[in-house]
Amino acid sequence: MNDIDKQIANIIQADGKASSAEIANHVGISVSSANERVRKLKSIGAITQWRGVLNPSAFGVELLVFIFVDMSYEGEYEATCALTECPEVQEIHHISGPHSYLLKVRVKNTVALQEFINTSVKPLKAVVKTETLMVLDTSKETTEIDLGHLNKGG
Repeated sequence: MNDIDKQIANIIQADGKASSAEIANHVGISVSSANERVRKLKSIGAITQWRGVLNPSAFGVELLVFIFVDMSYEGEYEATCALTECPEVQEIHHISGPHSYLLKVRVKNTVALQEFINTSVKPLKAVVKTETLMVLDTSKETTEIDLGHLNKGG
């Protein structure tokens, strides 16, 4: 992946609706070359998904929480597979430290949160303990990766 590919990736992650002409103009290549480079980025797995980013409040899922989940080894794989199927779970991270996993969860309210924990998390065989942190305010939330330093040889 060269600097032009990284510039194209940066454009796409900031604006997934950018046209090939806009991409080509921004990085100084032909439209056909921009199309080919985007196809290449998709084929090598550098671009994994195309989607819009929604405002959770507009859809009534205003409560954001992070849940630490401690698990025993027995049943851990099955539990993580079950959690990946829960639509409330936006992210699951296997982490180091005193906890096993960190979940990012969005639900409507505290009643929905309690129901989610009681019906989707705690019944899992491997789950030993949970600890929930409610988000009061979000100053920054993004899926964008900082590619700026990669163009500077760093």
